[in-house]
Amino acid sequence: MANILAVGIATLDIINTVQQFPQEDAEVRALSQHQSRGGNATNTLSILSQLGHHCAWAGVLIDEPDSIVIKQDLAKHHINISNCSVLKYGKMPTSYITLNQQTGSRTIVHHRDCPEFDFAQFKQIDLQHYDWLHFEGRNISETCMMVKYYKQQYPQLPCSIEIEKPRDGIEQLFELADILLFSKHYAESKGFENATAFLESLSINVTASCAWGELGAWLKTADKQIIHSPAFSPKQLIDTLGAGDTFNAGMIHSFLSNHNEQQAINYACQLAGHKCGHPGLTLSQLEFN
Repeated sequence: MANILAVGIATLDIINTVQQFPQEDAEVRALSQHQSRGGNATNTLSILSQLGHHCAWAGVLIDEPDSIVIKQDLAKHHINISNCSVLKYGKMPTSYITLNQQTGSRTIVHHRDCPEFDFAQFKQIDLQHYDWLHFEGRNISETCMMVKYYKQQYPQLPCSIEIEKPRDGIEQLFELADILLFSKHYAESKGFENATAFLESLSINVTASCAWGELGAWLKTADKQIIHSPAFSPKQLIDTLGAGDTFNAGMIHSFLSNHNEQQAINYACQLAGHKCGHPGLTLSQLEFN
């Protein structure tokens, strides 16, 4: 299996499960509450680790109590944190999540007092041992420098970049990636009502996917063909939190396994659908490869 490095954030997630999403100014009782480690890059790594890959995370940890939950979970998934920067000030990013039991939807309020992982820290990583790099599309100017730097040093090393949220200047990252992983949220923020129209609007010759929830996902190949996979809905929708990160892990795993584009998009949708039928990000009942 491959050695994979992901650059992004880890969060402390405080998850309240409610019977239905409350109206504004309402007071409801949570059916349950638990804490877990979150963050897009580390979620994707936790899935890739379960699929047999050797995973490492590059990000920022704050030396404070909330880091304990995060480090324990990363250790459970055998994710190496030796490339992380550890600071004595600030607060780990925290997501307050309301999980609707009826629909499986999740609503997130996010707070952070944590610096981003920067280019100076990235340059200290020995990249020669990695087979794949994955970046969250954030901290744009620093991430651009990271990708340009590593492509000069290791031009054969592939990378994927997740484009989840509209951020100032994020389009600078598009032509730097080998694989772009777009969210429905990003496409809609640009005025598109479907994934096909969004992907066709891209002028770059880069493989790009766009997941669209219950409608499945679409992929534009480097030669501009559009292919589609339906969603693989679970028997019961339990938890959609981390479904996009799971989809991204499925794409990375498929390309590392030398699957073609159709196989990759199908597998990623299967994996995300499987996850939505189970709470959390443990795939112990995974029935396909």
